[in-house]
Amino acid sequence: MRRSRAPRRLTVDESVWLWNVGHTHPECRTYLTLRPAGTRHTGLRLVFRSGPGRITGGYTMGDGEVAATDGGRLNLNEPSVVRRFLDEASARDLFPATHGIRETDGWPLFDTLAEPDGRENG
Repeated sequence: MRRSRAPRRLTVDESVWLWNVGHTHPECRTYLTLRPAGTRHTGLRLVFRSGPGRITGGYTMGDGEVAATDGGRLNLNEPSVVRRFLDEASARDLFPATHGIRETDGWPLFDTLAEPDGRENG
C-alpha cells in the first residue's frame, strides 16, 4: 500500500518529476506539489482553497478532487491531470528558478484545464 503523501513519479520526455497531493485544515485547502526529481527544495505547490464557487476534496468528493460549482471537476490523483497541470504551469513560467517551494493559487490553471473544449475533465 502506498503512503498517501509519498511522492509519485511522472516521466515527461527525458525529465522525471515528483508530485504529491495533500489536504490540510483548518484552511481547508488541497494542494498539488510538483518538483523535478533530484531537487528536494525547489518546486511548485498549486493551492486550491475552498470558497464561493470552489470545492476541494472532502464530503461528497474524493481526496484530491477539486471542482467549480459552475462546472468542471478534476482529480489531482490522476497522472494525466497532473501532466496537464505541469504543462500549463510550465507554459506560464510558474516554476521557481531558485531554491524554494513557490506556492501559488491553482484555480486559474484549473479554469483553463477544466474548460469545456471536448477533453475529459479527469
